[in-house]
Amino acid sequence: MSYLAVKHLHMSFVALSGILFFVRGLLMLADSAALQRKFFRVAPHIVDTLLLASALVLVVWSAQYPFVQSWLTAKVVALVAYIAIGAFALKRGGSKGVRAAAFVAALLVFAYIIKVAVTRQVL
Repeated sequence: MSYLAVKHLHMSFVALSGILFFVRGLLMLADSAALQRKFFRVAPHIVDTLLLASALVLVVWSAQYPFVQSWLTAKVVALVAYIAIGAFALKRGGSKGVRAAAFVAALLVFAYIIKVAVTRQVL
């Protein structure tokens, strides 16, 4: 498999991961029982695992590493923030208001990660 093929797979997993998070967030805001379906409990983990695996392949093949390349460092730090904020948005936020604010914040961090990936600029 070529670098370009893995890059396109990675971008596809990014899109799927974002779509799944967005839909899960909307379901959470609507208090929908659909959020408890097996698909929404399993699919995000599969997609995110494949996303991480493709990212690791790209890092190794390109020899561009976090903590060496500032833009990759920014993506990793933002990813950790996205995961933490996303957990508050979907599960850990006590009230719906907190979860809604965390949902919006997580979407903004997700957009930042994409912006950094596209531009390779931290700010």
